[in-house]
Amino acid sequence: MATRKSTEPDTPEQPNPAVVRTQEYDAGEGWQVGQTAPADAYRALSDQGTGQVTGPVLDHHPGGYARLIVTKGATVTAGVRRELDAAEAEGEQG
Repeated sequence: MATRKSTEPDTPEQPNPAVVRTQEYDAGEGWQVGQTAPADAYRALSDQGTGQVTGPVLDHHPGGYARLIVTKGATVTAGVRRELDAAEAEGEQG
């Protein structure tokens, strides 16, 4: 009777590095993409009904027409960051 040779490796199989998840860390609070917004962010809209944004970004509703950019505790997305950057650029120009 012939002996069968084992096909099992002598060392234990290592996990594929591509499927091992890296350690995930909380991004914390802040205004960068992926962080948690520390406050609400509103932008006033023109009272003429055109939808044009006016004024700086505020942490409270400015009254009248306004757009909520992000709520406190929500994740800051790339779109939120773009809107904040645009408001900052407009503030520097005018």
